[in-house]
Amino acid sequence: MKIAVPKERRAGEARVAASPDTVKKYVGMGFDVVVESGAGDGAAVPDAAFVAAGAQIAPDARSALADADIVLKVARPLSGSEGNDELAMLKPGAILIGYLAALQNRDQVAAYAKAGIVAFAMELLPRISRAQNMDILSSQSNLAGYKAVLDAAAHYGRAMPMMMTAAGTVAPAKVLVLGAGVAGLQAIATAKRLGAIVSAFDVRPAVKEQVESLGAKFVEVDPEATKSAETAGGYAKEMSADYQKKQADKIHETLKKTDIAISTALIPGKPAPVLITEEMVKDMRPGSVIVDLAVEAGGNCPLSERGKVVTKYGVTLVGYDNMPSRLAADTSALYAKNLLNFLTLSYDKDAKGLKINWDDEIIKGTALTRDGQVIHPGFGIG
Repeated sequence: MKIAVPKERRAGEARVAASPDTVKKYVGMGFDVVVESGAGDGAAVPDAAFVAAGAQIAPDARSALADADIVLKVARPLSGSEGNDELAMLKPGAILIGYLAALQNRDQVAAYAKAGIVAFAMELLPRISRAQNMDILSSQSNLAGYKAVLDAAAHYGRAMPMMMTAAGTVAPAKVLVLGAGVAGLQAIATAKRLGAIVSAFDVRPAVKEQVESLGAKFVEVDPEATKSAETAGGYAKEMSADYQKKQADKIHETLKKTDIAISTALIPGKPAPVLITEEMVKDMRPGSVIVDLAVEAGGNCPLSERGKVVTKYGVTLVGYDNMPSRLAADTSALYAKNLLNFLTLSYDKDAKGLKINWDDEIIKGTALTRDGQVIHPGFGIG
């Protein structure tokens, strides 16, 4: 079987879906691996490193994808309306695996079915213990939370830790992290390492212990109302209007004393919840910084601008697109290992190929299309 790893073509995407380490393992499993020339350039992986691991190098996407049985991608393939039609280069029956943003691009899911592609959306992976080593959202969010704090520190015009000098004392920065998922917890840990005083907010009371274990103060709104604030998959639910009002008041008061806010709140398949309103920004200290990690889903602050750093009411709003791509070498290595673990789930050692168990919970959760049909329960059948 042939595995193809094309170069990512979406704007701002520097990651690659394989690493020399995973290529070496695929070759050892009996797969032929073809990597498009330059696919790893943005992640500091030259063609020579892939060749040394056992891959062949193809001069372009069409050559890489020709007759490929399995296609590994970071971002969803380009369609004809977007220019270079990557989807048209895949043969019917090919297996496509990547971050397909399926819930936001339902038309493209239908296109996979029409093209006869077997598509797996890794962002839909069930959050169960058996799937932890395949969880691309966790591996990428972890580094995104880290990078968010570094970006905040770079745009913040003051020091992060307390500094005592003969000329006086520099007060430590006060950081508020909104959303204590994987990205938020890493942001807390990073801000603490830099010497900041850190607080964190999340609607899920279960994360309070994790927040406090990292040395941050947990900002609570209404403990009784949050008892059912978490989905079975571990995500935050949308809360009632009454709770949202109390939440907004609490966040507003906290932001008045905050120097840096890192917002990470997302609801799968829906626009990001607005946590920091324009009125709240107006009341923040001059020189404060907001890093909006939810900007690609509309933003936790309506003043954030996707792909830009802007200043409004004296507050710097950082809205960088695709934060994981800003640490492409490390995020690519982790993402590639996630995909290897996912493929290993279906690997048949005797046949040296894939034998997919379509009844497996992990497969059911990620499989979008098969035999010309949309099969994921979240999208309807056919």
